[in-house]
Amino acid sequence: MSASLESKARARFAALIERDPVPLDEAVLAIAEEEYPGLDVEEVLVRLDRLGQRVGERSPPPGRAASTLGALRHVLVEEEGLRGNERDYADPRNSFLNEVLERKLGIPISLSVVWMEVARRAGLRLEGVGFPGHFLAKYASPGGLEIFVDAFHGGELLTGDECVARYRARTGGRDLDRRYLSAVAPRQILARMLHNLKRIYVERRDDVRAYWVLDRILMLTPGQLQALRDRGLVAARLGGAAAAERDLESYLARSTSAPDAADVRRVLAALRGRRPFVN
Repeated sequence: MSASLESKARARFAALIERDPVPLDEAVLAIAEEEYPGLDVEEVLVRLDRLGQRVGERSPPPGRAASTLGALRHVLVEEEGLRGNERDYADPRNSFLNEVLERKLGIPISLSVVWMEVARRAGLRLEGVGFPGHFLAKYASPGGLEIFVDAFHGGELLTGDECVARYRARTGGRDLDRRYLSAVAPRQILARMLHNLKRIYVERRDDVRAYWVLDRILMLTPGQLQALRDRGLVAARLGGAAAAERDLESYLARSTSAPDAADVRRVLAALRGRRPFVN
């Protein structure tokens, strides 16, 4: 097994995350391209362009945020039928932008990305919000007013206080640190999407897909030791002894007091014991 897993999609993702700012639409599609090697990225970008054009036509200049938000909801929810996939939330297709646009189904973060990218094309800036357990988008006015968009639930508009109240209701009255209502950068959005995919593939014991997702996580956050360990363990299960050893040895060197160090050493010992049979 190659430790780099170099592919066209991986190379594209690596180049995109080096840009400042990271182009969110293209980077999200680079993630999808690993699952769909024949994906026509430009066709999906043009599809987003056309959605943005339709929104712009429904909110003529001078564009006001309220009218553009209303036009966004009309186009994306009422006309396109985009909605949260409550029936099969863990379907990995909910995380791939091309599939979300095709199937009209997604999870909060992927639907929020659609809203953000279509809004940008219509001249309105929406930002992502890493709300605990439920990703949101928001519009922040020049005067400081913030309007939150719940793309999973039909583009419902919420105030910050309503977001806090819903969190308390869901968690039995726990207070929400209002920093969770702050905007997050594209790199954080990509990381959250990848962690969602990792959880799905680990639960499905799909080691091949878990490996490439962990690889992308480490490209974004090279210092994330848990992802480094997990990539090594997945590589070991896939028979990639050399890649597994590199990751697990690096994990132990950088996390000498890890509570699972003994378990990782046992995996390494087993790999070294069978090295002549696995490459």
